[in-house]
Amino acid sequence: MKLSLCIATYNEEANIHYPLDSCYDFVDEVIIVDGGSADKTVEKAKSYGKKVKVFIEPNPPMFHLNKQKAIERAKGEWILQLDADEEIADELKLEIKEIIHRNFQFPISPSTSSGSRAKSRDNFQSNTKFQNSNVSSRQARTIKNYSSSERNESRSYVAYYLPRKNFFLTRFLLKGGQYPDYTIRLYRNGAVRFPLKSVHENVVINPEFKIQNSELIGNWELEIGYLSSPILHYADPDFSRYLKRWDRYTTLDAGMLAKEIKYQISNIKYLLMFLDYFMLKPTATFFSMYFRHLGFMDGFPGFVFALFSSIRFWVIYIKLPTLSKSSRFLTKLYQTMSLRGGGTTTKQSH
Repeated sequence: MKLSLCIATYNEEANIHYPLDSCYDFVDEVIIVDGGSADKTVEKAKSYGKKVKVFIEPNPPMFHLNKQKAIERAKGEWILQLDADEEIADELKLEIKEIIHRNFQFPISPSTSSGSRAKSRDNFQSNTKFQNSNVSSRQARTIKNYSSSERNESRSYVAYYLPRKNFFLTRFLLKGGQYPDYTIRLYRNGAVRFPLKSVHENVVINPEFKIQNSELIGNWELEIGYLSSPILHYADPDFSRYLKRWDRYTTLDAGMLAKEIKYQISNIKYLLMFLDYFMLKPTATFFSMYFRHLGFMDGFPGFVFALFSSIRFWVIYIKLPTLSKSSRFLTKLYQTMSLRGGGTTTKQSH
């Protein structure tokens, strides 16, 4: 079976070597969808050889759109999806090779009983609950620790969760709910898609997917497995890079919140939202990450990460009036506070 590596890029000249150096030798093709990079990302990627195929697209705010375009262009039976700042070690490479080169047999017969179908459906729903949970609760869950023989036996797996180590400032974060940070990155071609609703989303199983030469269709009997070796994610080696991404994500999150409250809501609900975003969410997030999930064991980087993960709710709320036409109450509140403080409000010309 063939394996396609899919990457979405935008100005990743300094990072694109991570996935290409670690994967080029064992994948059959590299699909890159580039959002019109102004640096030498494309030239550097093409220099690796003929396996690399680059497609230029617009750079949308919802960057998962270009990830979706990349996996749609893949020709391999299996897809490995990485970000431009991620690499895989030899241990993970061996696990992936074992999966894609295995002669899969599907033990569930076409005459599967309705009871077995229900059980399979329940198993799938359990997996989707895991993938849709937030960072802290997701990492708090107990993940089934398959032995090597169980994990690698011939089954109807169409996708795999891969653990991921995230580099922040000076180290990989192993506490604070940041590891193993399971994410679906290895899957059969056509088996998954991006919902394109959130910057924090994972892929979901395509309900129409059908394995060739098999009666296994959709969510009912298809399973998601787990691998043990991690992706290495060099997301934030310096604080400036982190702040740029942090600013972009909070803007997108504020836009999503604005859509949720597109209809005028009462002043009291805005006040409750203020209390939620300025007090409840930040406090709960910090205590969960730093104390409950032992973020303090990651040293100073662990403290900074927990702090900025918490105060992002302030920033989301502060950005809301500029993104929501219905947030008149917030705008008036800010204007009132400004006037009481001796300031003045002026109209800006465009």
